[in-house]
Parts: sequence; C-alpha cells; structure tokens
Amino acid sequence: MFGARLRTNRPGHLLIIPYRHVADFFDATDAELAALLALVREAKTLLDDRFHPDGYNIGVNVRKAAGQTVMHLHLHVIPRYAGDVKDPRGGVRGAVPEKRVY
Repeated sequence: MFGARLRTNRPGHLLIIPYRHVADFFDATDAELAALLALVREAKTLLDDRFHPDGYNIGVNVRKAAGQTVMHLHLHVIPRYAGDVKDPRGGVRGAVPEKRVY
C-alpha cells in the first residue's frame, strides 16, 4: 500500500508514499490513512534505533497554496537533533507569521 524512501538531505529523513496515486492527504481512504499513521510509528522505531534523534518533525503539505509541489501524497518523517538548526521553531507556525515565534 505504501513505500518509503530515505532522503539524503538530513540523516534519517523518510518520505512515506502510497503506491496508488492519491493527490493529497484528504483524498486518501480511511484505510490508507490508518496504514500511513501505522507506518509513521514503525518508521519512528526504526529511526530511533538507527539514528537516535532528539525529536521529529512530521509533515504533509496539501495543495499548492500550502506548499505542495509534488501532486502525489507523501508524508515526511524528519528526525531532528539538538542544535541542528539555530531555531527549530517554525514549520506550520510559519503559516501564521505573528505566531512563528512565541
């Protein structure tokens, strides 16, 4: 139902991608979403064992206005490490600029 691809831009960064074409998160079936979340948990266990991260970002963009550039559902599981960036706050907070830092 899903595949995973290890990215090289950050140690352990995974993309979880459905084999069936699904344009975005909201087009997935309930069964696909349940399987997707189960894979996120499984991925966390594997990444914890291999990379020992200090935290995670889990992300999905839906449609161009939200930053989706590949029109096929994919979910990022990004291990984070203390000190990997100057200020780790951001992500979805950036959608509301006045809430980016609070």
